[in-house]
Amino acid sequence: GIRYLAEGEETGGAYALLEHTLQPGVMAAPPHRHAREDEVSYVLEGTLTVWEEGATRTFRAGEVVSKPRRRWHTLWNPGATRVRFLSVISPPAFASYFREMGAILAEPGPPNWAALGELSARYGLEMDFAVEQALEAEHGIRLG
Repeated sequence: GIRYLAEGEETGGAYALLEHTLQPGVMAAPPHRHAREDEVSYVLEGTLTVWEEGATRTFRAGEVVSKPRRRWHTLWNPGATRVRFLSVISPPAFASYFREMGAILAEPGPPNWAALGELSARYGLEMDFAVEQALEAEHGIRLG
């Protein structure tokens, strides 16, 4: 559900612009925080719920949500139809994380947790799987 619209090379290293699509009931990622990047998302269609450090807010088409670096956050689609949103990531290097993660997850067999952990560490990304499980149970969602 990710389409690259502009990458760092195209923006002089200022930002990356991605389009994300989430199906109903799907959480985009476990609760996480970035050490180096700020993100801003603009909802194009559907409803997007964002959890940030214990607070949950819902955004609809035409609304913007900021996810500053070093703040715990995750997001999901609480609606009955897909949600589509744009994300600006600055600086842009983190956009490559999604491609690398996809390659690891595409390998046959169960997920290679060691490789995923190394990837997260390299990008300065921390994840909280205990909060993920609590959010899944509370909101009836699943990691996508």
